[in-house]
Amino acid sequence: GKIPVSGAKNSALKLQAASLLCEEPLVLTSMPNLADTRFMADLLKSLGVEVEWPKGEALCRMHAANISSTIAPYDLVRKMRATFNVLGPLLARVGHATVSLPGGCAIGARPVDLHLKAFEAMGADIVIEEGYVKAAALRGLKGAHIVFPFVSVGATEHAMLAAVLAHGETILENAACEPEIGDLAICLNACGARISGYGTPTIRIEGVAKLTGTRHDVIADRIEAGTFCIAAAATGGNVLVEGARAEDLGALIDCLQQAGVTVETETKGLRIKRDPTKRLKPVDVQTQPHPGFPTDLQAQFMALMCIADGTSTIRENIFENRFMHAPELSRLGANITV
Repeated sequence: GKIPVSGAKNSALKLQAASLLCEEPLVLTSMPNLADTRFMADLLKSLGVEVEWPKGEALCRMHAANISSTIAPYDLVRKMRATFNVLGPLLARVGHATVSLPGGCAIGARPVDLHLKAFEAMGADIVIEEGYVKAAALRGLKGAHIVFPFVSVGATEHAMLAAVLAHGETILENAACEPEIGDLAICLNACGARISGYGTPTIRIEGVAKLTGTRHDVIADRIEAGTFCIAAAATGGNVLVEGARAEDLGALIDCLQQAGVTVETETKGLRIKRDPTKRLKPVDVQTQPHPGFPTDLQAQFMALMCIADGTSTIRENIFENRFMHAPELSRLGANITV
């Protein structure tokens, strides 16, 4: 059969935050209709963004002609980490913002200090008081040379969102290379930003005075696509995963092929085939930043390896506390040692 892939949540949330930078409407298509993206839309409304997104629709129109508030309160930000990403756009567009620090996360510590250090490098004054980040750059942000001490998708995206309206050039080194960062850069460039080097560890952003709007199709969700690919491999099916892109899933495709799964690129997506009469082969996997094996597909691949003929070793290098699924698989009869 065939199954379509939704737009990527991790990209859509940052694209929604980008609407705060645009003086004209930003229209997103292939929007994933999820609790998180709906929640981000509600936060944007509280900041003065006009949001038109009918229930069940995949087209969302956002217009931030006038930003009426620069405060993102704790009750909103604590429910979802990604809402913290309104800080950079508000700081860049208005010159000040007060945003609650995000709440805890079920998959380990994910501090935002890299985000704040990037803004300070661009000339922002930052104070943390009673769980709130108070940031100001009343004369505007300035371009900066920022070297991240380790690869961070969130910090890379957030620094990009702030730098597009900064005075002068910003260089981000040791930047993350995930496809969602490229999606954000392509959308911002369509609005008038000047970003180059995305998809590589060095991103250059030449600041502009203002951004207009655009219409942008949200990139397909590679984690959802990868999950469907693994499901088809597990069941021994023949499935076309519509919208899946081989260039976004290289590490997974390599592992599936090593396990004995056939992966074919077609015009509409990826076809996954496996002979159900033959056992899968074991594959060792280590999670790594893109283009390595994605941490968000580690649990699914572990489940697949439970039915392989032999022993696999899976090492998690991105997040601590990310083997919580292992005991549940063991309850189903899997032989797993952590």
